[in-house]
Amino acid sequence: MGQDEEALRLFKRALLEGLDVNDFTFSSVIRVCGNSTLLELGKQIHGLCLKTSFDSSSHVCSSLISLYSKCGLIEGGYRVFDEVPVKNLGMWNAMLIACAQHAHTRKVFDLFKEMEVVGMKPNFITFLCMLYACSHAGLVKEGEYYFDLMKSHGIEPGDQHYASMVDLLGRAGKLQEALAVIEEMPMQPTESVWGAFLTGCRIHKNTELAAFAADKVFELGAVSPGLHVLLSNAYAAAGRYEDAAKARKLLRDRGMKKETGLSWVEEGNRVHTFAAGDRTHALTKEIYQKLDELGEEMERAGYVADTSYVLQGVDGEQKDRMIRYHSERLAIAFCLITFPLDRPIRIMKNLRVCGDCHAAIKFMSKCTGRVIIVRDNNRFHRFEDGRCTCGDYW
Repeated sequence: MGQDEEALRLFKRALLEGLDVNDFTFSSVIRVCGNSTLLELGKQIHGLCLKTSFDSSSHVCSSLISLYSKCGLIEGGYRVFDEVPVKNLGMWNAMLIACAQHAHTRKVFDLFKEMEVVGMKPNFITFLCMLYACSHAGLVKEGEYYFDLMKSHGIEPGDQHYASMVDLLGRAGKLQEALAVIEEMPMQPTESVWGAFLTGCRIHKNTELAAFAADKVFELGAVSPGLHVLLSNAYAAAGRYEDAAKARKLLRDRGMKKETGLSWVEEGNRVHTFAAGDRTHALTKEIYQKLDELGEEMERAGYVADTSYVLQGVDGEQKDRMIRYHSERLAIAFCLITFPLDRPIRIMKNLRVCGDCHAAIKFMSKCTGRVIIVRDNNRFHRFEDGRCTCGDYW
């Protein structure tokens, strides 16, 4: 239900009352820490698992892999995976998706082969992991291979697998092929399928197909707030501003709100959260001063802001100001003034990082000499010396 604080409170109470907790209890609370990216607390609970001999449980280990991966410390996930002699399918799948999200694509393929060697039969989740890895690495032929391989394992592709294939083709710019997959689906295209197609249209700036997809989405009826925003942006990019306003109005009329873009970072036992243009933090003055100083250095190094990612109807100067203070940049500036020089910066974000922020963070890593790891709603980006592990493909 998303009530993470209540789950942690109940766990603490269970320990204080001396209840006999089991591997399911530990697995659940570790997942809470992973979802909330509470790395330090997760490490403490991992230590408790070691003391109580629950560290060998496959359920606990799959949760630990997920915890370390979601907190940007995939090395911890590798250690957990390697230390357990007997692994269940949940552990294999957890390691596969962790590697895929961190752009360790070659490792994903190696793990799949290793599963075959040890006789572990993949399930529909395994193939979702494989398709995800291919999609976010632009490996179209490999993705088509694993999609076809499902049937030889007796698994019929579901709507999530079709959404992954549409995502794979759309991100690769093969929008007509993606549309053909949608038209040939044996079931009605879902919100996820059209959302994946819209994402591909947005990445490759195909406003005509985006508007076509947006019209199809409206035929679905009630959809999520996130898809409403995709719809509005697709119409706005195509110059159909009345339709864009209609999508936004429909969102309000249904009592739904656009998800606020947030970035957060864990420092000690506290989580610092930022929104775009946020001036509520105790160190706001220092954060903005740091950003302005770094901005000048970035511009001297060749950075030029791409304000096309600001879809509001405002002038160029205002667009530049709006994009300069996106939430992830504020979070990074906070880390730069508070973290020691040898500590990697790990930022979590609930929405996709925009193209201009991605370019800016590459310059930030080069100008500061820092390793900056950003998790958006799709994957991890590790920036170092002006480069990102995603290869600018995400």
